[in-house]
Amino acid sequence: MVTKAPVVHKTRTQVVVEVIRERILSGDIEAGKPLRQSALANELNVSRIPIREALLQLEAEGLVKFEAHKGATAAGLSSEQVLELFELRALIEPDLLAKSIANMTDADIEDAEALLVKLEDSFHHDNASNLWSDLNTQFHTSLYQAANRPNTMEVIQNLNSNCDRYIRLHLSQKGVIPKAEQQHQQLLAYCKDRNPTAACQLLKEHIMGSAQDLIELVNIHNSKASAT
Repeated sequence: MVTKAPVVHKTRTQVVVEVIRERILSGDIEAGKPLRQSALANELNVSRIPIREALLQLEAEGLVKFEAHKGATAAGLSSEQVLELFELRALIEPDLLAKSIANMTDADIEDAEALLVKLEDSFHHDNASNLWSDLNTQFHTSLYQAANRPNTMEVIQNLNSNCDRYIRLHLSQKGVIPKAEQQHQQLLAYCKDRNPTAACQLLKEHIMGSAQDLIELVNIHNSKASAT
């Protein structure tokens, strides 16, 4: 018997959130660009109410800023935000991984392996940074599921949402993907060997190494932007 996936009905606000979020993450809406509610409402054929609700949700995700006398704008890249977000990840995720490894089954490892294959395959598709980021998050999350810590997972999911545009930026840089692939494969091998000490050390290095790369990238990006 085949179980059908449940039909997910999205509200207008959810649809609007997804559209605007993708435009900001892809760079279609540039940092600092005003987000006019009336124009967005006309473009997306909705009232201003779901636009307002969507912008408030995206503000909570760190993608939108509200400023006095200016309204909503797409948030800029921030090296300070990178450091804070990735330091939080480095504090929370290794601890969760250690708890997860203690409970991992062979089926959990197989699920993570399948996701890693999908992630590595996606790296061969050009202009697919949204897919790379999504599968990267899915792979990491799969390693934490066995910890059975739903509240901690929710915190991590929120952090990943805020990190998404930075992860996309990082993966789009030359030379990053081969290193990421190697670290992911080694991380999975440590999990397979049920070696939490080595796995957690590598995960922390993986997260903070990405943070250092991104801080440099963001500083270069912002310097160029201010010079124009």
